[in-house]
Amino acid sequence: MLDVCLLGTGGMMPLPRRWLTSLMLRYNGSSLLIDCGEGTQIAVKEKGWSFKPIDMICFTHYHADHISGLPGILLTMGNAERTEPLFLTGPKGLVRVVEALRTIAPELPFPIEYHELSQPEETIRHKGYKITAFKVNHNVLCYGYTVEIERAGQFLVERARELEIPIKCWNLLQKGNVVEAEGRRFVPDMVMGPPRKGIKVTYSTDTRPTRSIVEHAAGSDLFVCEGMYAEKEKEAKARQYKHMTFYEAARLAREAQVRELWLTHFSPSLIRGEDYMPRVQEIFPSSCLGKDGKTVELEFEDEIKNC
Repeated sequence: MLDVCLLGTGGMMPLPRRWLTSLMLRYNGSSLLIDCGEGTQIAVKEKGWSFKPIDMICFTHYHADHISGLPGILLTMGNAERTEPLFLTGPKGLVRVVEALRTIAPELPFPIEYHELSQPEETIRHKGYKITAFKVNHNVLCYGYTVEIERAGQFLVERARELEIPIKCWNLLQKGNVVEAEGRRFVPDMVMGPPRKGIKVTYSTDTRPTRSIVEHAAGSDLFVCEGMYAEKEKEAKARQYKHMTFYEAARLAREAQVRELWLTHFSPSLIRGEDYMPRVQEIFPSSCLGKDGKTVELEFEDEIKNC
């Protein structure tokens, strides 16, 4: 199971009921954060989740509304007696930007490990997450992220018995290990079925619509996408500043055939986003207006319980 929480939905500046952009995912005791705008600490506290299990933070880009909450998060994690390394990834310039912000958080009880993205597409595996970063089209270098929880195939018990593989080897083979026992060598492919469908979440913000978004969001269980503007008169502004409208995000979701779309990264001028949702849902019916604290538990297909 993968927990997903949209901690903040605001763009440009925080508002009394709308923190700046951040998404948090939890899987198997490890938490992953994408972006860390001002107010992220408060949003985590309001949700009742913990800072200490955060093992990785991914940054889309380095505009203040996506990274300004980092120094406080680092200090809070330090005060939680964290000693394990924290892994950070983001576009070129990551080390320079983070080290500059750390002038107000210079002493931490844990090391920081950096990975600067240098290719149009890169895949990183960390703590059970498969994270694919892909370039999008903003007015600075910016990436979207797809996070996947992969799932191995089923263990073929009858096949293991046919091959007379000792039962003591079964668990190790299920975990992907090569095993030698009783003078024989066993490999997982001998007893594992084809990979099963995992869980997939795609996050993209601060961009014009791009082919890379459609390709990487394809088939996602959840697509979190910016809808900076909803008002028709602001379509030209979206193009000028390289952002998206509600309707452009919905068309991307439809083309990518995702299961559900959450809109986020709203302009401070957007007051009643729900008024625009009927038109959005005409384009893509499974569209939702994001809100701070919106959460979902995503399960593997064969574990979903029917009501």
